[in-house]
Amino acid sequence: MSTPSEKYATFRSDQEHPAVKDFRALYDFELDEFQLRACAALEDGHQVLVAAPTGSGKTLVGEFAVHLALERGQKCFYTTPIKALSNQKYGDLVSRYGADKVGLLTGDNSVNSEAPIVVMTTEVLRNMLYAGSQTLLGLSYVVMDEVHYLADRARGAVWEEVLIHLPDSVSVVSLSATVSNAEEFGDWLETVRGNTVVVLEEKRPVPLFQHVMVGKRLHDLFAGEAPTARVGVPAKASRSGNPAKEVKADLRDLVNPQLVRIARDDNRIFRDDSRKPRRRRDLPKGRPARTHFTPYRSDVVEELDAGALLPAIFFIFSRKGCEDAVVQCLRSGLRLTKPSERDEIKRVVAERTADLPDEDLGVLGYHDFAEALSRGIAAHHAGMLAAFKEVVEELFARGLIKVVFATETLALGINMPARTVVLEKLSKWNGEAHVDITPGEYTQLTGRAGRRGIDVEGHAVVLWQPGFDPREVAGLASTRTYPLRSSFSPSYNMAVNLVRQVGRMRARDMLELSFAQFQSDQAVVGLARQVQRNTEALEGYKESIECHLGDFLEYAALRRRIGDREASGSKRRKLDRRVEAQDSIEKLKTGDIIRIPAGRSAGWALVLDPGMRSEREGPRPTVLTLDRQVRKLSMVDFPAPVEAIGSLRIPRKFNPRNPQQRRELAQVLRTRTDLLGEDGPPSRSRGKDAVSHADDPELQEMRAELRAHPCHGCSDREDHARWAERYFRLDRENRDVQRKIEQRTNTIARQFDRVCQVLDALHYLDGDKTTEAGDRLARIYTELDLVAAECLRQGVFDDLTVPELAACLAALVYESRSKDEPTSPRLPRGDVREAIERMGSIWRDLSALERDMRVDFLRSMDLNFCWPAFRWASGASLAEVLYESDLAAGDFVRWVKQLIDLTEQIADAAGDTPLRKTARSVVDQIRRGVISYASMVE
Repeated sequence: MSTPSEKYATFRSDQEHPAVKDFRALYDFELDEFQLRACAALEDGHQVLVAAPTGSGKTLVGEFAVHLALERGQKCFYTTPIKALSNQKYGDLVSRYGADKVGLLTGDNSVNSEAPIVVMTTEVLRNMLYAGSQTLLGLSYVVMDEVHYLADRARGAVWEEVLIHLPDSVSVVSLSATVSNAEEFGDWLETVRGNTVVVLEEKRPVPLFQHVMVGKRLHDLFAGEAPTARVGVPAKASRSGNPAKEVKADLRDLVNPQLVRIARDDNRIFRDDSRKPRRRRDLPKGRPARTHFTPYRSDVVEELDAGALLPAIFFIFSRKGCEDAVVQCLRSGLRLTKPSERDEIKRVVAERTADLPDEDLGVLGYHDFAEALSRGIAAHHAGMLAAFKEVVEELFARGLIKVVFATETLALGINMPARTVVLEKLSKWNGEAHVDITPGEYTQLTGRAGRRGIDVEGHAVVLWQPGFDPREVAGLASTRTYPLRSSFSPSYNMAVNLVRQVGRMRARDMLELSFAQFQSDQAVVGLARQVQRNTEALEGYKESIECHLGDFLEYAALRRRIGDREASGSKRRKLDRRVEAQDSIEKLKTGDIIRIPAGRSAGWALVLDPGMRSEREGPRPTVLTLDRQVRKLSMVDFPAPVEAIGSLRIPRKFNPRNPQQRRELAQVLRTRTDLLGEDGPPSRSRGKDAVSHADDPELQEMRAELRAHPCHGCSDREDHARWAERYFRLDRENRDVQRKIEQRTNTIARQFDRVCQVLDALHYLDGDKTTEAGDRLARIYTELDLVAAECLRQGVFDDLTVPELAACLAALVYESRSKDEPTSPRLPRGDVREAIERMGSIWRDLSALERDMRVDFLRSMDLNFCWPAFRWASGASLAEVLYESDLAAGDFVRWVKQLIDLTEQIADAAGDTPLRKTARSVVDQIRRGVISYASMVE
C-alpha cells in the first residue's frame, strides 16, 4: 500500500504530466521510476536518451512517443536496426493502435507510408533525409531503438547521420543498451540535438545469479551473493581498463573458494609457476581439449532441466558448433517437450514454412530442423534461413523451445529472454585470432537471463574449460565496461548527398558534429554546433534585411567599405602624424622651449636633455616643467609633432636634483612663456587633423555609388542597416569560429575534404554542386560505392546479360567471412570475365588516387560470390548453388538480398538506358524461391 506522501507525489506528477497519466492507464502494471522520468521529460519537450539493461522495458518510452504523437495529431517514426525488428514492432503497434494508424517502410515493404506512425529501418530514414522526402512533413518524434548500433563498423555511421540531419523541431528518443559512457553519449546528443535528458537504469529487472558448471555439478561463482543479484546495486565501473586485475584485488575473497581449489587441482600438471594457474591461451600444444571437469552439452541441458532452469540460451561462438550441439543432444536421446507441446510445435512449423518451395526444404535440412524443434531443441545463427530463425524465435518466446544453441548475434536486438544463459567458452574467433570476450560482451550475453514478469531470478552459467580461472569470470561478471565507440567516417555517397543538399561548407560543418569527432575532440563539436546555429541565425537576419527596392546587403556592404576606408585613412594619417612627431622630437636640442600637448606633463617645458633614441620606445627627452618637476617623456606625450618656440641658456652647473636650482630655472621659463600666452604661437602642424577625405578619389567614387544605390532612398533604410550590422557582426564571429575548427588536426571535416578532393578529381563534384555523375553516385549505397559509380560511368555494365550483370555486381557486395575462401574463385566465361577485369582496373586506379589524397575507404573486391550469383540468375536450383559454393543457406539468402538492393540502386542511377532494363531483369530473375519468401518475411 502506498504511503500518503507517495500518493501525493503521484497526484502532483499526474497534474504536471497528464499525457503520462493517460499512458499509464493503458497498462495493467506500474511503470518503473526510470520509465516515468523518461516519459515526463519527453512530455516536457526534451530529447531523451534511455540506457537500460536488456529486458528492462526501455522500449515503453519509445511507445510513449508514439502515444504523444497520436494524442497531439503529429507524426512519429519508429526506427529499428533490422527488418525483423521493424516487422515485430509494426505488428505490436498495429495490435495496439490499428492498421490505419501504423505504416511500415523497410526497403522491401511499403505499407501505409503516410500513416501518423511509421516503423522503418534506420537506413530508410537516412535515405529519406537525403532525398528531402515529403513524408518527413509534420514529423515531431523519432524513436531510435538500439541506438548503440552506431558502434557497428559497417552500418554505425547511419545512426549518426540521422541524429545530425534531423531538423531541430524533431524530438528524438534514443534507446540504448547499458553502456559505460552513456553520460558522454548524452553530452554529445545535448550538443547536437539540444536539451537532452539522460535516463540511466543499471538495475536489472530480474536479479542475476552467476554459476560455473564443473563436470555434472553446478557451483555458485561467488561465495556470497553475486553483485548482479543485488537489487538496485549496479556493477562497478572498471578504473584501470583491466577488470580482471581489479577483481583479483577487490573480489578475491568473494569468489567461491571451492572453485579456486578446483582450478588449482585442474591446472597443477600444466603450470610453470605454482602461484599462477595457466590461462587457456597459455596451454602447451598437444594438451587435450577437455578434462573430466569439462561438462558435455547434453549433460548441461539435463542438469538445467532437473534444476528447473530452462528455458536456456546456450551461446557458442561458432555456427558449426551450434549445429553440432543440436546433433549431440538428439543423439543423446534428449526430449524436453510434452506431447501437447510437440503437436503445437509441428503445427507452427508447418504453418510458418508452408510458402517455402518443396524442392528447397530438403536442401535446407528442414526435416532435421523440425525433428529438433519437436524435442524442444534448436540452433539460431546468421547462417540459417530467416524463416527458420523466426520459427525458433516464436516458439522460444512461447516457451515451447527449451534450449537454443546460438551465436552472439542473438544477443543483439531480438526479444528472446530466457531463464538461463550458458556460455560455453569465454573466448571467440574475431576473424583473425581467438580473443577473450570483454566485460561488455559478457554483460550483453548474460543480459538475456531472467524474464521480466515470469522469472523471479535469472541465471548465468559458464562451463568449465581447461585453464579456467574463476577470478577472471568474477571480473567479467562484476565490471561495468561497455563503452560506446563511434564508427563514423565520411563516405563518397555521403559526401555527394550532403554537398547536393546543403553545399560543401555546411556539409563540412555538419560532419564536425559527429559523435566520432566529439570523442576525438569535444571542443570541435561544440564549435561546429555554434557555427550551425550562427548560420541559421544569419538566414533569419537576411529575411529582416530584405528591401523591396534592391539588395540591401550589397548596399550595407558598400557602407561598411566606406566606413572602413575612412577609418583606414584616419589610421594612416594618425600613423603619419606619429612619424612626424618622432622626427620633431629627434630634432630637439638642450634648452629648447616646447609645449607638451598631452599627458600628465601637458603644458610648457624646457628640454634639459634630448635623450637617445631607443629602437623599442623612440626618443625619451628629459624636461623641466613649470611646476618645477623633472620628467622623462615618451612618444605617448606627443600625439602630434612638437616645435621649439624658443630657447633658454641652461647654466653649465645646473643640477636637476637641486630643488633651489630647479625653482630658479622654472621661474625663468615662466617669465619667458608668459610673453607667449597660454597656447603659444600658431603651429605649422595645426589644422592637419581637420584634413578631409576630399583628396581620396576612390572614397569619393564609393560615396557616389552609395547615393546612387536603389536602397539609399528606402524609408526603412536605417532599420535595415541595424539588422545588416548584426548580420555582419555575426558573420565575422562565425568565420572566427570556423578558423578555430580549421586549426584542429585530424578532424572528420579534414577527412571529408580529402573525400571531396577525390570526387573533384573525378568530376563528381563541381564546387558546391554535384555533376551528373555525382547525382548517380548519390543513389548508390554500398561500401564500394565509388567503384560502382565509375563502372556505371565507363560503361562496364552496358552490354552484359542478366546473369553476367548479377555476377559483376556480386563482386561489389560480397565480403568473405574468413580468409580461407579461395583467392582465385571460379568465374563465368565470356564477357563477364572481361568486365570483372575492367572493374579490377578501375578499383586499382581509384585506390592509387586515394593514396595520393591520403584516404582509404575502398576495400578490395571479393569475387567469391560471382559464380553463385551467376548460377542463381541463370536459373540454377538452390541445391545446385549451395553445393557448388559451400555457402550456408542463410548466408546465400542474405547476400542475394544485398545484391538485389545494389541492383535496384544501379537501375535507379542508370536513368533511361538499356542498363536499367537489364538491372530490373536481374532483380526479377534472382528474387525467386527462397529469396522471394525471405523478402516477404524480413
